[in-house]
Amino acid sequence: MGNAWWNLTLRFLLELAALLGLGIAGWHVSDGWWRWVLALALPLVAAVLWGTFAVLNDPSRSGRAPVPVPGTVRLALELVILFGGAAGFYLTGLTTPGIIMALLIAISYAFSLDRLGWLLKQ
Repeated sequence: MGNAWWNLTLRFLLELAALLGLGIAGWHVSDGWWRWVLALALPLVAAVLWGTFAVLNDPSRSGRAPVPVPGTVRLALELVILFGGAAGFYLTGLTTPGIIMALLIAISYAFSLDRLGWLLKQ
């Protein structure tokens, strides 16, 4: 189920929402021109990390890994970025979107037990 079309779509939308949540958090934690820097830098860094550190032959991705990492490292990276985005919403006063996003992340991973098992074996 981890590679079902609906779960891959949900995961992609959660990735985009995480980037937005990180950007919103960056905007709210600073003032002046730093506000712009953090609002752009946090999502950009997260996207670069997401695209760079991967497990070789991950069936939910292209299979390529610019920088190969163990599955546990990849899983930790995913959870930090996704829940970081949800926390970004929640902590900036957008509590309902933050909670909904966290629940959708949990649902997506609950239906991805096959992928989780695969990641933990890598």
